Amino acid sequence: MTDTRDNPLLRLVETDQLPEFDAIAPAHAEPAVDALIDEARAAVDQAIAKAADAAPTWANLIAPVDAAQDRLGRAFSPVSHLHSVIDSPAWREAYQACLPKLTAFSSEIGQNGDLFEAVQRLRDSAEYARLDAAQQRVIDDMLRDFRLAGVALDDEAKARYREIAQRRSELATTYQQHLLDATQAWRRHITDEAELAGLPDSARALLAQNAAGKDLDGWLVTLDAPSFIAVLSHAADRGLRAEVYEAFSTRASDVGPNGGEYDNSALMDEILALRHEAAGLLGFANYAEQSLATKMADSPDQIERFLLDLAERTRDTARSELDALRTLARADGIDTLEAWDVPYYAERLKEQRYDFSDEDLRPYFPAPAVVDGLFRVVERLYDVRIRPRHDVRTWHDDVTVYEIRDADGAPRGVFYLDPYAREGKRGGAWMDGFQNRRVHADGIQLPVAFLTCNFSPPIGDAPALLTHDEVTTLFHEFGHGLHHMLTRVDYAPVAGIAGVEWDAVELPSQFMENWCWARESLDLFAAHHETGAPLPAELFDKLAASRTHMAGWQMLRQVEFSLFDLRLHRDYDPARGARVLETLDAVRAEVAVMTPPSFNRFPHSFMHIFAGGYAAGYYSYKWAEVLSADAFSAFEETTLFDTTTGRRFLTEVLERGATRDAIDNFIAFRGREPSIDALLRHSGLDEPRAA
Repeated sequence: MTDTRDNPLLRLVETDQLPEFDAIAPAHAEPAVDALIDEARAAVDQAIAKAADAAPTWANLIAPVDAAQDRLGRAFSPVSHLHSVIDSPAWREAYQACLPKLTAFSSEIGQNGDLFEAVQRLRDSAEYARLDAAQQRVIDDMLRDFRLAGVALDDEAKARYREIAQRRSELATTYQQHLLDATQAWRRHITDEAELAGLPDSARALLAQNAAGKDLDGWLVTLDAPSFIAVLSHAADRGLRAEVYEAFSTRASDVGPNGGEYDNSALMDEILALRHEAAGLLGFANYAEQSLATKMADSPDQIERFLLDLAERTRDTARSELDALRTLARADGIDTLEAWDVPYYAERLKEQRYDFSDEDLRPYFPAPAVVDGLFRVVERLYDVRIRPRHDVRTWHDDVTVYEIRDADGAPRGVFYLDPYAREGKRGGAWMDGFQNRRVHADGIQLPVAFLTCNFSPPIGDAPALLTHDEVTTLFHEFGHGLHHMLTRVDYAPVAGIAGVEWDAVELPSQFMENWCWARESLDLFAAHHETGAPLPAELFDKLAASRTHMAGWQMLRQVEFSLFDLRLHRDYDPARGARVLETLDAVRAEVAVMTPPSFNRFPHSFMHIFAGGYAAGYYSYKWAEVLSADAFSAFEETTLFDTTTGRRFLTEVLERGATRDAIDNFIAFRGREPSIDALLRHSGLDEPRAA
């Protein structure tokens, strides 16, 4: 048993308590990881020995190995999370000290031939047939993952595979840190208010608050999302838009205002080379093929056909949208529409066509009310209750904690919500699990989630006022959280999101976005933050009409990113190297309707594929959106809060985890195979059909 007296991470794994975040320091990380790796290694050795002395069973082999890995994961999860949300030199050092040890241990387990053989014996025994479907799935996935970790390789190839895994982990971490540093390194101090022409009051107040936080007069533009988006969407000063666009689109690259300082170019080349080499060691033709071992799609070529079909259906609409922007720009004396003009004129086109702006909606989306409304939507859909917890220690004053219970009071899960952008916090929005649901000797370990966003923060004493896009992001991430927390599966490797095919994990998240567009759900929370007046019918009608605004453009951009990612990994040639920008240029020439400027270095900040879980899988967003749109159409066929349909989605999708294939979950809910029709209709891209 480990000594827990002076280390809150070690105390944590001995209880079912939540982390003591205000007591966890960087110095606690490495000792906890060292102790728990040693403990896990001993548990694995003991399980192998027991399985050798007697027939392998779930109780003597799988359960103890899973328990040991769960303890290690629960201790490291707070370390990884704090590294992302309160970054500092000390947390980086602690994280980087732990990561190689964890990667090495993961490789050690994945290539442990004795453990693999013991699991295989269990799979081949009569005992396997007596296990339930979830347990069988755990065992089948373990055997697959052993092979993907190189268990069948010879000793020399195993060693090389371990070296590759270690180096890839280091490179991904450095890539992520470069991007954060580059984002925070650039700022534009403005003292002449004339440069802010066109910016709404909310944006000016945010930039003023940014400046005050640095003891500066005037206004401070940063590359954090709320600041960057406000300038690109509203600044009448084209020069300011161009300057901010260049700084943002060249982050962590060889060009731009900080060119070469945090350059990810060499990292990307090495990451791609190592992925390809590792795939070859395992017998795959390329990394794209390897990635499909844990996805729904059958082949890279099937994915490419899917993406090119979307591009073909979308291109004419996107061209028409771009022509409308060019017309507006010409009226302002701009003969050539540039990339930094697109968001600005897209917003002007929305104002012209629908007679409203995103800023008109902000007063009706105060963050506390939106959060409460989200909970009310979920409570009605799934008959659960969400209540705040005030007894939990957090890492920042912005963070709130909640628990989910069934209507009868039975607990389902806990989640932390960290909503606002701040310095030292990784950009974007994400859900991550602290712990999965699992059965143990004392009962059930409940799932716990971290929900992290980077919304516009409160200004002064007023509540944060969200854009509709931010509202949609909140619903999206909570969809992931529900998938994690509402599972009924008792075995952590296949509970919640764990083990689900990666091109299906976006189904519950994109599904939740639909409730941000419906009157019945918006009425639960959209009210003016000062007067309490509900969202006016006229304004809602304009919002609803704008749902397909620039939908072709957005669809084509997602296709572009997905196709780039796929071909980057499928077509990698060791003799020619990564060819990152060359590949992107070729994809854009094929599917894009507008080419960004030559200095644009989008790949250098494409964290999803270079430092996230979406390598050769970014297509998953569009693939899963087919599923999510079709799933929501089941509610369109009944009512938005139809309890029977909601219960069926809960039981057939959210609660099922990875105990069966994602396509089988969908069919069990929908009663048929998925159709692309709903996605095209929701995007305004459906073609008229003959009578």
